Amino acid sequence: MKVEIRCGGTVRISGYVNAVERDSRILPARMAQGATGDFVERVSAGAFAKAIGRSKDIRMMFNHERDIGGTADGTLKLVEDNIGLYAEAEITDPEVRAAAEKGQLRGWSFGFQKPVVKWDCVGKVQRRTIEDMELLEVSILTKTPAYFGTSVEMRSSETVEIEQRAIDDTPEVKNELPVEKRNISQEINNYKMQIAALECG
Repeated sequence: MKVEIRCGGTVRISGYVNAVERDSRILPARMAQGATGDFVERVSAGAFAKAIGRSKDIRMMFNHERDIGGTADGTLKLVEDNIGLYAEAEITDPEVRAAAEKGQLRGWSFGFQKPVVKWDCVGKVQRRTIEDMELLEVSILTKTPAYFGTSVEMRSSETVEIEQRAIDDTPEVKNELPVEKRNISQEINNYKMQIAALECG
């Protein structure tokens, strides 16, 4: 997430909400219907693009609690590229600006319903792959997301169940999964908070 505090009270935030085709950290079974034990989760490439294409308006929220804009009014722009779901937001909300100035913004999350999922296994651990969804909102967080992927799921039912996945909710990762060869430093840098206060011209 990159955060730029601009003259006039505007905060510009950009970055990847979710990297597709990448497994999450190990999550507890209580976070997903159909899980028989701890599991990992990923979003299929193309799932976000389909959801964006069908939606007239995807809202932008602050900590999944307060509406601060959306795609319909142009304050939020969303696109899926070869990495994942990329967002650019122009925000004038005073609370978000204050959090940005204090370095409290930690990352992105998103909310969805009507997921189409597929289950398989990676070693001894279940994996849930989200192949399609109805994307409702993306959220700017003042807490660290549990992993480079979904942090909240809104399920389709009369009572909407919300799963919030903060770091404190996740167990320590055990060496039970095959480890991909990745540039971890680069991934951390891609998601690290970068606050840049721009001087007035």
